[in-house]
Amino acid sequence: MLSRTSGSRYRFPRSITSFPAFQYLGVILVTAIPFGIYDLVEAMDNVESAEAAGDSYPTTRVLTADGVVSLIGCLMGNPFINAVYIGHPGWKAMGGRIGYSAATGIMVIILSWFGVISLMLAIIPVVAISPILLYIGMLIGAQAFQSTPNTHAPAIVLSLAPHLAGWCKTLMDGALAAAGTTAAAIGMAKLAGVGVLYQGLSVLGGGSILTGLILGAIAAFVIDKKFIEASAFAFAGAVLTFFGFMHGESVGFAVTPTVAVAYVIVAAFFWVLSRAPASALDRSAPHEAIPEGALATPAE
Repeated sequence: MLSRTSGSRYRFPRSITSFPAFQYLGVILVTAIPFGIYDLVEAMDNVESAEAAGDSYPTTRVLTADGVVSLIGCLMGNPFINAVYIGHPGWKAMGGRIGYSAATGIMVIILSWFGVISLMLAIIPVVAISPILLYIGMLIGAQAFQSTPNTHAPAIVLSLAPHLAGWCKTLMDGALAAAGTTAAAIGMAKLAGVGVLYQGLSVLGGGSILTGLILGAIAAFVIDKKFIEASAFAFAGAVLTFFGFMHGESVGFAVTPTVAVAYVIVAAFFWVLSRAPASALDRSAPHEAIPEGALATPAE
């Protein structure tokens, strides 16, 4: 309510004029920024995946629609951001088109209104839903190798390493939590003594989305001997790592400085290689063509 002051003037409530909720803005941004970057990268990946499957969509319009719809949902109290469909090739292979998305949205609204989703989650076990996710994951993984040059296969495998590390760490954290302890309580030295490199998995799996993207790009450019581009991505990795977007559990300053310095060294190394003569980098001499019939067996 408005409170009256001297004369005919009114004073607005303190909660309206000072916005006390803004004192939590720093805490919110620490979580919101990584999730925003993750959603951005995932959306671009899914658009690229759809294009590789034969359906081209304008990236700018897709990202704009994604952000606007998420903002509208947040203003209406929805804590879940909107996301571009993952697994486009899989849904397309099963015959799903725009009607599939529309039917799914309408069905979710109806089931939510009548409270049926809670009943379905109580009746249907989660393991019964997993096969469809496994199928989509298989198609996405296969597409990664099928739609890229064969020479880039090592780069694809390298880009998967951070995700595997993050997954392993999540499983270990869950198992330790179920046992009523943590990795810090046990000690990194004891874990390493039994072959569990928890600290290494934590560093490698931190910010796995961006980490996999950067490592895969560096490897692909190295394979193509585009060392100046590899150097640029390595330097970008150094900046992202320094602020915790990669190889870190939270956003901050000098989160994992040693890893950031390692990226800088790698970037400098690739920059030096980019300045080397092309003849010095390619030591393989061209093979001479074998005359036709030279390998033929002499007639008896």
